Amino acid sequence: MGKKLIIVESPAKARTIKNFLGKDYEVVASKGHIRDLPKTSFGIKIEEDQFIPQYRVTKDHQSVAKELKEKAKKADMVYIATDEDREGEAIGFHIAHVIGKKPEELPRIVFHEITKTAIKNALENPRTLDINRVNAQQARRLLDRIVGYKLSPLLNKKIQKGLSAGRVQSAALKLVVDREREIKEFKPQEYWTIEGVFKKVEGNLIKYHGKKLEKFDIKTKDEAQKIVDELKPLEYTVTKIEKKITTSKSPAPFMTSTLQQTASSELGFSPRKTMQIAQKLYEGVKTPVGETGIITYMRTDSLNIAEEAQKAAIEFIKQNVGEEYAEAKTYKSKNQNAQEAHEAIRPVDVRLTPDDLKNYLTKDELKLYTLIYNRFLASQMKDAKFETQNIYLANDKGEFKISGKKLIFDGFYKVYGKPSADTLLPEFSEGERLKPEDIKATQHFTKPPERYTEASLIKKLEALGIGRPSTYAPTITLLQNRNYVEVKDKKLHPTEIAFTVIETLEKHFPDIVDANFTANMEEMLDNIAGGKKDWQEMLREFYNPFMELIKKGEKEIPSQKIAKPTGELCPQCGAPLVIRKGRFGEFIACSAYPKCKYTRPIEEEEEKKVDVKCDKCGAPMVVKRGKRGEFLACSNYPECKNTKPLNPPEVLEDVKCPECGGDIVKRNSRRGEFYGCSNYPECNFISKYRPVNKKCPECGYLMAKRTYRGKEVYECIKCKHREDVNE
Repeated sequence: MGKKLIIVESPAKARTIKNFLGKDYEVVASKGHIRDLPKTSFGIKIEEDQFIPQYRVTKDHQSVAKELKEKAKKADMVYIATDEDREGEAIGFHIAHVIGKKPEELPRIVFHEITKTAIKNALENPRTLDINRVNAQQARRLLDRIVGYKLSPLLNKKIQKGLSAGRVQSAALKLVVDREREIKEFKPQEYWTIEGVFKKVEGNLIKYHGKKLEKFDIKTKDEAQKIVDELKPLEYTVTKIEKKITTSKSPAPFMTSTLQQTASSELGFSPRKTMQIAQKLYEGVKTPVGETGIITYMRTDSLNIAEEAQKAAIEFIKQNVGEEYAEAKTYKSKNQNAQEAHEAIRPVDVRLTPDDLKNYLTKDELKLYTLIYNRFLASQMKDAKFETQNIYLANDKGEFKISGKKLIFDGFYKVYGKPSADTLLPEFSEGERLKPEDIKATQHFTKPPERYTEASLIKKLEALGIGRPSTYAPTITLLQNRNYVEVKDKKLHPTEIAFTVIETLEKHFPDIVDANFTANMEEMLDNIAGGKKDWQEMLREFYNPFMELIKKGEKEIPSQKIAKPTGELCPQCGAPLVIRKGRFGEFIACSAYPKCKYTRPIEEEEEKKVDVKCDKCGAPMVVKRGKRGEFLACSNYPECKNTKPLNPPEVLEDVKCPECGGDIVKRNSRRGEFYGCSNYPECNFISKYRPVNKKCPECGYLMAKRTYRGKEVYECIKCKHREDVNE
């Protein structure tokens, strides 16, 4: 009698499931997609308006395919147990073809968590492969292949080698580029606010001469000072005291996007790292009860919670936090197409606390599990309650508002983070009259919008309906790998080439970078998955108009590769310099890019001659521009490579170098200002400190004032003798 064969995607998942089943079962992994479109050709055959994918077993899956065929032949029953999403459904579909079975003949088992109970329940309730979801995945794959395989070569031909375009990728890149355009065009606007201090607490001026103050009503310092001078001497009456109870709602459990955003802001994890760790926690790790999955499936846009899991959470909260904190809650996803049959991301067993796992998980695994665990518990706890208080102080000239709050019930904060600090107010009584301790004006300037972080870009993509849970992290990774964006201080900065690509796509392929168009495509894919639309029809509707634009682009998109030679050689590598076009206009660059990245502005193309001779060869000096600004260079370059600063450094009077007798001059470096010998590099004498008019009692040289071990001292520049400034 043969065994029953269960086929999953990953080896880790296979190991975990194998632990739960007896010797009658064998569990093997396909190691992801076993078939795909070929890498070296278009891979889609178009016949009679039908799009026929030319799938191939991928090169790195040949041995896996052979193993699966052999094991399937010997097995009495073959179960498909891939992930319950479109990718997992499609992987199961391809596995069926590889092992020579009809997809509709194979039992399909699904589960949201990898536990013994979930696996046994799945085996007792198999279903068939969902061909609608398979077709939705196929439509996405073919759609992305059409865009990438037809549009990317055009960008390579017209702009630069190595470029790519994609349906989700290009729409996401446009968001980053548009934000950078907003920042560049932003002009700060000045405004002022007036604050009054009463009983050592501060309130804002909200009315002036009976008129409610808006943000930009006070525009200048003079206007603000006039108001301060008028209001400061006056007496004010407490006209109203407001007290009310407000709530801070408990957060929903995590879905993919919110997990990636929160892990980024609270743990500093990139979306890619978050998903890699979550995958391990889902597939199975060592625990006190053996190897098992400890979180539910991590690619989901659902906020649904299984009834059994909710009951377990409520019971746990009552026993370990307090009965007054527990409250069963349900949440609905904002995405109307979210699959509510799926679950939110939660711990498999709420009794398995982070403290229980601290000796089993890695540091990062424990951090992410703790985040997921606490968020799930918080979702089943009561809202936090605050008492807020507003005090209004007024006269016929102006009215101030002082606000405070205090926490009266911590609710979900008991396990999930800390509320903001209380702002407690002193006692005020209605009708009380008092003068302000101070009234002051504060200047403000409006700020440009923030650049996207990886987390905030995911939030924006989700809000616009661009992409789905499985695509967020790969999209951002692709933008970085293609050199379209750079991460600096956790912010996404578009590169020069990103602007060129987006400008070209906006003009010639507007739909590809349009957020609404991309979101509508996602909705159509959801309709295919739900059996409401034919996938071939969707591809036809997209393909023909798109190919017309490709043909038009071949003729109309000007080549941006043509670069005008300057007749100069690159000072870094010797290759010819050329004039290129960038987002800020034309600039000079090395023709050997990307091997050599030398650039300089074009404005300084004509050399400025100055009345200075080169002290090495006697030729006239000219003004050049480098990375640190303008400088003087010998016009006889490259025969003579002498350079000098354009503006001579400040020379300290009556101070000479203790080593060679040259002048001591003020210089700048990356670490700030310093004083050194004018004969550098022949003489390397350097002092960080400016000399003062005090001579060293030891050697007679000048001393400098500086801080040494927390005290101000005089220190000799030459022999380092020190004296306390106060002595």
